[in-house]
Amino acid sequence: MHLSEITHPNQLHGLSIRQLQQIARQIRDKHLQTVAATGGHLGPGLGVVELTLGLYQTLDLDRDKVIWDVGHQAYPHKLITGRYANFHTLRQKDGIAGYLKRCESKFDHFGAGHASTSISAGLGMALARDLKGEKFKVAAIIGDGALTGGMALEAINHAGHLPKTNLLVVLNDNEMSISPNVGAIPRYLNKMRLSPPVQFLKDNFEEQVKHIPFVGESLSPELERIKEGMKRLAVPKVGAVFEELGFTYIGPVDGHNLEELIATFQQAHQIPGPVLVHVATVKGKGYEIAEQDKVGYHAQVPFNLTTGKAVPSNKPKPPGYNKVFAHTLVKLAEQNPKIIGITAAMATGTGLDKLQAKLPNQYIDVGIAEQHAVTLAAGLASEGMRPVVAIYSTFLQRAFDQIIHDVCIQNLPVFFCMDRAGIVGADGPTHQGMYDISYLRCIPNMVLMAPKDEAELQRMVVTGINHTSGPIAMRFPRGSGYGVPLMEEGWEPLEIGKGEILRTGDDVLLLGYGTMVQPAMQAAEILSEHGIEATVVNARFAKPLDTELIFPLAKKIGRVVTLEEGCIPGGFGSAVAEALLDADIVVPVKRIGIPDLLVDHAEPNESKAALGLTSPQIADRVLQAFFKRELSTVS
Repeated sequence: MHLSEITHPNQLHGLSIRQLQQIARQIRDKHLQTVAATGGHLGPGLGVVELTLGLYQTLDLDRDKVIWDVGHQAYPHKLITGRYANFHTLRQKDGIAGYLKRCESKFDHFGAGHASTSISAGLGMALARDLKGEKFKVAAIIGDGALTGGMALEAINHAGHLPKTNLLVVLNDNEMSISPNVGAIPRYLNKMRLSPPVQFLKDNFEEQVKHIPFVGESLSPELERIKEGMKRLAVPKVGAVFEELGFTYIGPVDGHNLEELIATFQQAHQIPGPVLVHVATVKGKGYEIAEQDKVGYHAQVPFNLTTGKAVPSNKPKPPGYNKVFAHTLVKLAEQNPKIIGITAAMATGTGLDKLQAKLPNQYIDVGIAEQHAVTLAAGLASEGMRPVVAIYSTFLQRAFDQIIHDVCIQNLPVFFCMDRAGIVGADGPTHQGMYDISYLRCIPNMVLMAPKDEAELQRMVVTGINHTSGPIAMRFPRGSGYGVPLMEEGWEPLEIGKGEILRTGDDVLLLGYGTMVQPAMQAAEILSEHGIEATVVNARFAKPLDTELIFPLAKKIGRVVTLEEGCIPGGFGSAVAEALLDADIVVPVKRIGIPDLLVDHAEPNESKAALGLTSPQIADRVLQAFFKRELSTVS
C-alpha cells in the first residue's frame, strides 16, 4: 500500500510491521519535500511518525478521539487522514493549515496552536463520554516542551484524581536521550511490572500475606512500605512522579520501534483510569541535518533538501525587527546590569538568544509558562530590576490576568515587548497578533507604543527601559524592517504620549499606528494624485494618545481616518473615536484595521489585500468614505 492510497487511518489496521515501516518512510519523504518547498514545522513531525502509526494501529478513528498538543507535530496525522493529495498546499492561502483545525477534517478532534492544552481538552472529552454513557478511547499527545506549561500540570493533577476516568496521555519526549544500556533496564522493569503475574502479586500481595500462619494482621504497617518499595523498584524516577499523581506510568518506550509501540499502546488501553505512556523520540528523525540541529530545524523557511540551507531571497532583506530589538537590548543591558530579558521558550524567535549568549546572567527562559513569566517579571520589578518580557503577541494573551493582577494593579515597571504583532501569515488564526492593542489598552497604568520602522523601535526600547513609573508595552511586527539607517548607540528616548506629523494637508487626517504609518504615507501620495491633500500623523502611542496634537487637527480638518494592524473592536481607532467623543469633537471617523473576523493562514500581503489594507485600497476607502469617489484602478 502506498501512502497516497490512505484516506482513512483505519486503513492501517492489519498492516505488517514491514508495511508500516514503508509507510513511515513515505510520510517522511512527503513531509520533507513539502516543508522544503513551502516552509513550516519540520523536526516535530519527523519525530512522531512511528508514534502516530503505532497509536493509530490500536484505535478506531471512527469512534476514538486523538488530541495533538500544539498541532505542529501532527503533519503525519494529516497525511494519513485524507490530506495527502492537497498536502503540497501546506500553510498557503486556502490550503492545508499548519495546525489542526476542527473545520478542516473530522479527524482533527481539537484545534490548537498554543501549547499545553491537549490533556485538559482530552479530559473534558473523556468526562463528556462517561456522562453520556458512551464508549470510546481518548488519547492526548503532548510533548516538545509543552509539559512545562502550567495548564498541562493542572490537567494532570485533575485527571490523577479521577481513577475511574479512562484517559491515555502520550508524553512525546524528544529531549531526553536514553542510551541502550540505560534504557533497556527501565523498559524491562516496565514490562515486568505490567505482566499479569506481577500485577497479580501487586494487587493481591497484602491479601496473600494475611494468610501466612502466625503473621495475619501483624505486618499491616509494614505492608504499605513493602508495596511502595516494589513499586519504586519497578518504576523509573520520572515515572514515580506520575504514579504519585494518580497515573499508571509506562515507559520510556522507544518511539521509533513500531512493534514495541503497538504492544505498549495495546497494553495501555487495557488499564483502567488515567495512563501515561512515556515515548522517547528523536526530533527531526530521518533527516540527519535536522537531528543535529533540533532548534534550528524546529521550523524552516523553504530550504534545499540536500544542503539544508534556506533558499536565498531574490534580493537582500533589511534586518528583521526582532534582530534590531535584540541588538539594541543587548547594547543597553551591557551598560545596565539591572536589565533582565525574559522569554517563554522562544529565545530564538524573540532574538533573546543574543542576550543569552552575551549576558547569560541577565537572561531567563521560563519554558512555555507565560503566566509565570509575567509574575516573575513583577517580582523582579518590585526589587528594582528592569525586566523586559519578550513574548509574541498571541502568547501574551495567555497571561492576561497576571498583567492586570500582578503588574498593572501594583503599577510595576515591567516592559512588555510583543513580537509578531499584527498579521503573521502562514501560522494562521492561532498566531495572528490581532488583539494586544485591545486587551492592553483597557488596563489602567499601562502605556502602549508601536514604532513606524526599525529605527524608531530602537528609540522605543530605550523609552521602555527608562520608563520606571509603571508598566509599558511595545508591539512590533514579524519580518524585515524598511532598511532605514540604524544607530549603534546614543538612542534618545521618546516623550511618553507624543506623536509626530509626517505630512501636512487640509483635506483629511490620517492617524497611523505602528506598521500602518508607512501605508498611510503611501496612501497620502496616491490621494494627492487625485487632488486630496492629507495630513499624516505617526501616533506612536495608543495610550496615552497625543490629544494635544490630534484634537486641533481633527477640528481643523474635519475628517479623521485611523489605521492599525490590529482588531478594530477596542483598538487604536476606538481609542481615537472615544477621545474625540469625550472631548465633544464631533467629526466623522473612519477606522481601518482588522474587522471582527478570524484571519486565516496566507502570505501577509495576501491577507492585507483581502482585508483592504494595502496603500491603494486605503486611498480608495478614504475617497469613497469622504469624497464619494473611487480610484480608477486599484492594484
